[in-house]
Amino acid sequence: MISVNDFKTGLTIELDGGLWKVIDFQHVKPGKGAAFVRSKLKNLRSGAVQEKTFRAGEKVGRAHIENRKMQYLYATPDSYVFMDTDNYEQVELQAVQIEDELNYLLENMEVHLIMYGDETLGVSLPNTVTLLVEETEPGIKGDTASGGSKPAKMETGLMVNVPCFVNAGDKLVVNTEDGSYVSRGQ
Repeated sequence: MISVNDFKTGLTIELDGGLWKVIDFQHVKPGKGAAFVRSKLKNLRSGAVQEKTFRAGEKVGRAHIENRKMQYLYATPDSYVFMDTDNYEQVELQAVQIEDELNYLLENMEVHLIMYGDETLGVSLPNTVTLLVEETEPGIKGDTASGGSKPAKMETGLMVNVPCFVNAGDKLVVNTEDGSYVSRGQ
């Protein structure tokens, strides 16, 4: 058990039979009345986000989540296959389990699978990935990084707003949290 006073962003808890990740929290001490903790929680099974308020000092169960290093191998028509790099064990995930992460997954990429016991909850990506620009409007000579932006379709199908100097065939570093352009890649 853990006190809600010890909440940290990224902490995983068990609540009402579900597994929840603390996305955001705020300790509130009103001038009148008891202190409380306002939190925003994400359900690790369904992806639903919920706001919940706890009394200060309330106890909740702590969920022990394991991150297993895996390599993304390939996609089949109905699933995605990952391999443990230590023992070569393969795990298949359905598209609905990793819907958001599919925009950043490339074959042979190393990721971490989020495990709760024998249950696979999802995929944890690196903070940034390098993707190839598949198509975008051609850059105009004289455009600078401080100028405007234009949409670009990446090799995974992800649409990213990029600076005007970027051309098709360029490699770009993209933030996996919000899908934003970071820099040019190698």
